[in-house]
Amino acid sequence: MRQRLIESLPGQLCATRGEGQGEGRPDGLALRHHRLYGRRRGRPLREGRRRIAESLFPQLAITLPVQGILDPQTLFPALPAAVWLEVGFGGGEHLAEQAEQHPEIGFIGCEVFESGVARLVGEVARRSLANARIFADDAQLLLERLRPASIGRVFILFPDPWPKRRHHKRRLVARPTLDRLATVMTPGAELRLATDDAGYLAWMLEQVTGHPDFAWLARSPADWRARPEDWPPTRYEEKARTAGRIPAFLRFVRRPKRGGEP
Repeated sequence: MRQRLIESLPGQLCATRGEGQGEGRPDGLALRHHRLYGRRRGRPLREGRRRIAESLFPQLAITLPVQGILDPQTLFPALPAAVWLEVGFGGGEHLAEQAEQHPEIGFIGCEVFESGVARLVGEVARRSLANARIFADDAQLLLERLRPASIGRVFILFPDPWPKRRHHKRRLVARPTLDRLATVMTPGAELRLATDDAGYLAWMLEQVTGHPDFAWLARSPADWRARPEDWPPTRYEEKARTAGRIPAFLRFVRRPKRGGEP
C-alpha cells in the first residue's frame, strides 16, 4: 500500500515549479558541511520590529556550549513536558501558534534569515510566550550538539525544493539530516514535513520511507491531502494555494530503537 500511495502522490499536485524558482526563498537552508544556501538578509527591518528584535532576541537566543552536548530542556525557565523543534521556521507564525497552543512544551526554532527571526521575536513579544527559543544559525550545528533522544517532534515545512538536478544535494530532507534527526528524536516522536513541489514530495517520500528509523503514518490519500487540525497554516502555504499549487502534509513517526542502538 505504501508504494501505491507514493506513486500516486506527485500526480495529485500541480506541476513542479520551473527550474530556478524557489532558490532564493527565505527557507533556503541546506544541512551540508555547515554550508548555508541563500541569503541572511533581505529588506531592511522596520524600525519598530528592529527595536523589539534587538531588545528581546538576546533573551531568546541559543548559544551552544563550547564543549559537550546541549540538553534542550535546560533552555527554558520551567521544565517543559517535551521539546519540539522547527527547522527553517520562515516567518515564525507556525511556531508561535504552536507555542501558544502548547504552553507545556518548549519550542526551538532554527532560522538563518534576519527578517524571519525578527518576525518570530515580534510574535513572542506580542503573545508573551515564555516557551520559545531561537537558534539563528545553521541547524546542523544545533543538531550535532543536542542530547540524543531529547526532541519530541520536528517540523520541516515548505523547505526550498532546489528543483535543478545539480542542486538536489542541497535538499534539506536527505539521509544525513534524517540520520541526525533519528538520533535526537525520542522513540515515537513525530516528524512533520510539508511541500507544494511535486518533485520534492516524491523525493521526501523516497528518502524518509527508505530510512529504517521512520515510519509513514498515512493510511489513505486523505492523510496527506488535508492539513491536520493541530497543524497551524503558514504564510507560504497561503501563497502556494493562491498560486494554484496544492500542498501535501506528511507525518512520520520515529520507530522504537533497534537492538544495540544508543
